[in-house]
Amino acid sequence: MRVAIVHYWLVQMRGGERVLEALCDLFPEADLFTHVCDRDRLSPTLQRHRIQTSFIQRLPAAKRRYPTYLPLMPFALEQFDLRGYDLVISSESGPAKGVITDPGSLHVCYCHSPMRYLWDLAPNYRCQAGWLKRRAMDLLLPPLRVWDQATAQRVDHFLANSRFVAQRIRKYYRREATVLHPPVNAERFAIAPDGPEDFYLYLGQLVPYKRADLAVAACTALGKRLIVIGDGEERSRLEKLAGPTVQFLGRQSDAAIASYYQRCRALLFPGVEDFGIVPLEAMASGRPVIAYEDGGALETVKAGETGLFFNNATVEGLTTAIAQFEASQGQFDPVAIRTHALSFDCDTFKANFQHFLASVL
Repeated sequence: MRVAIVHYWLVQMRGGERVLEALCDLFPEADLFTHVCDRDRLSPTLQRHRIQTSFIQRLPAAKRRYPTYLPLMPFALEQFDLRGYDLVISSESGPAKGVITDPGSLHVCYCHSPMRYLWDLAPNYRCQAGWLKRRAMDLLLPPLRVWDQATAQRVDHFLANSRFVAQRIRKYYRREATVLHPPVNAERFAIAPDGPEDFYLYLGQLVPYKRADLAVAACTALGKRLIVIGDGEERSRLEKLAGPTVQFLGRQSDAAIASYYQRCRALLFPGVEDFGIVPLEAMASGRPVIAYEDGGALETVKAGETGLFFNNATVEGLTTAIAQFEASQGQFDPVAIRTHALSFDCDTFKANFQHFLASVL
């Protein structure tokens, strides 16, 4: 069986790329198709595959400014030649499912999220944009939404990474999706032999919807030490907001991240995520999660066992949750937390994906 895997862009290793690694393990001979690729920033697993990029790869500063070329991505996808492939798997968060496949091929879309900047988060992005960018969005987003919805009909079967995403697929695409939670590579993480240290951890992109500002402001208000790992457009604003107990480390290696996971008191997860691999990685390290009570976290965090929730997305809501956690942190057993995370491991994902394919082929 000839297999093609279409991924939106390959410029860094985040949650979507970890799922792609698992798919590449399942299909070691698969060809990868993507808009833009930076091979130097990919894992050895992905580098071993034949990777075909679109014409966007040749445009100025494409590896850094790929979001700027979003209006060109429908044209780029439809130029990929997928003749002769029996199975096409599109990995969708940016545009990927819009490829044109053979009539006899099977097209499965693993959807991390319908493009949030086209749909539910479009008003947020518009409010944060300058005047010129807002005008461009007003012109470009309506036809992109039409294309995005139309290309959902090119997919034979949708897989969603969470019930939260399946609901949004139903809302925007009018399609049903089977829920298949993404994998966490639990072998990369371990429980600290000497127990946690006295700091909280935020890990993720520093962009508005992830609400790192709540973590920074709450720990500043409480005088609690916070380590922030990640980078993005919000960093300069967050550094001005932060007090002396907050430390920004930028991007870190996988080994460094694993070390911070296992040594933190708890992970702070204040945004609404489609699923969220980061909480599971923290739990695979035996550490509890303080999460906002919405989105994919509802499917991974077990209140009172692997962490706790706060339901008021304000600094006060998070400070209250941190105080509640510190009053009861003795109840969180690292071994039980890690055991829960193991139910989302790579082998489980691969077995479930194979079972799904067997049911539809």
